[in-house]
Amino acid sequence: MSDTTQRPPRIRADRDELVPRMMVRAMFALVVTCLVLVAAARLTDRPLEHTPADMPVIKERVIFLDGDMSGAAQIYDENHVLIADLTPEAGGFISGVKRVLDRERLKHRVPADGPVLLQLREGNRLSIHDPSTNWSAELMGFGATNLRSFARLLEQP
Repeated sequence: MSDTTQRPPRIRADRDELVPRMMVRAMFALVVTCLVLVAAARLTDRPLEHTPADMPVIKERVIFLDGDMSGAAQIYDENHVLIADLTPEAGGFISGVKRVLDRERLKHRVPADGPVLLQLREGNRLSIHDPSTNWSAELMGFGATNLRSFARLLEQP
């Protein structure tokens, strides 16, 4: 005895509304190809390419960052003298960078209260570098307003 009753289709959509099967297979192949390429690069220790060139430092300042979840930020110079006390509206980006630094320092198990280097490099590239974790970020990639918030710190006496 066999059951010959028709079962309703599992997908209740018109055939012309479905993604073509060939397209789904192509997307799957693309994902698998990307995973294989990334895995091969990681397993063979292939060097990073397309990283910014290491340009000479023109101007550098040692600063200490302090911030909270509200976005307020305080910036101190190398002598622990307050050079900027920013409201949540003005210090949001700097406070966000501080949280990233805290996370990196936690991952590397180093104290969270160390200094960072604000560096102006040739070609007008401003970056922030944490010597305790070797983490750095090119600040020009975060927009002109955020770049200016750090550029002002470099210019202050």
